[in-house]
Amino acid sequence: MENSASNPSITQALQAQAMQLLPIITQELDAQYFREIVHQRIAQQSTEQTQDIKTQNIENTYFQGLTRAQHLQFGSVMVKWQLSADAYPIYLDLSHEAEVLAAVNASLKIKDNVIAPPLLAQNCVDVQILSQLQRLVIVVTPYYPNGSLASQLTASRHLSLRASQKHHFITQAAYLIANLHQAGWLHNDIKPSNILLEGFDDEWSADSMSNSLTPRLLLTDFTLSQRMMVANSQTNPAGTPAYLAPERWQGQSATVQSDIYAFGVMMVEILTGKRLFQVSANSNKKLKTWAIQHCQQPIPTLPSEYSHYQCIVDKALAKREERRYRDMDKMLIDLKLLDNS
Repeated sequence: MENSASNPSITQALQAQAMQLLPIITQELDAQYFREIVHQRIAQQSTEQTQDIKTQNIENTYFQGLTRAQHLQFGSVMVKWQLSADAYPIYLDLSHEAEVLAAVNASLKIKDNVIAPPLLAQNCVDVQILSQLQRLVIVVTPYYPNGSLASQLTASRHLSLRASQKHHFITQAAYLIANLHQAGWLHNDIKPSNILLEGFDDEWSADSMSNSLTPRLLLTDFTLSQRMMVANSQTNPAGTPAYLAPERWQGQSATVQSDIYAFGVMMVEILTGKRLFQVSANSNKKLKTWAIQHCQQPIPTLPSEYSHYQCIVDKALAKREERRYRDMDKMLIDLKLLDNS
């Protein structure tokens, strides 16, 4: 499913529809005791494989948004919402994400290792919009003011990150994914923007001379997550193209190894501040270009100051699944060896 906002004419249509949608969303959230409502993001998705604005309307598209608010019971929260018509089923809707969050947080296997935001509330109501009955699903989680790992990898901030901080991000993110796999789930969309910075401890690395404190990390966005035992192949691979494993481009099922590949891409980005591969924003064949790069381009050589990570990166980004790490625990062993070297 493609984001229709990638086309300028579709973007204009989206903005026009958003002007009609957001007041109604605000009214519904207000009725559920949310206050200080600020809509931060809205995206339009199509239930059909088309980018033609002439064939798209509110009947065969659905909307997703991210809204910050205050709640008397929960405090400062993020509300993820989805608006869709029941007549046009969505492959993985927001209710699925809520189910995954609840299952992951309730897992006895990870009871001592919090890896995801708590699910504070979930609700589903029917709303009348533009003469159509629409289904509004909301999922409520805490608001984390420190943002995501992606905010730490911007050009300006990445320059100030020390090697010890980068290693902390890599190892802590690896623990999150290992725990998720132990709980029986694949994430299927691992990337810096899906790693939240929960908070800061009173300790930081021994070589720190600043007031920076160690961030605790959390996984977020489980929209594409699947139980390991029921992960299926898809004609159009779901996920973020910049982090999608070669076999996923070839229509194969999601596996632990495809999560490991995505982590390997993120690992390179944490170390170097740049994505593994780049595709021009003006390209007319972005998906084809991404597929060629992931499937055919060689694994990059890291800068000399990070050469000690090269073997780990090579094994995480192997083109063939059987040559990658068997699981995240094996990678964590190698990351721990770097601590002792």
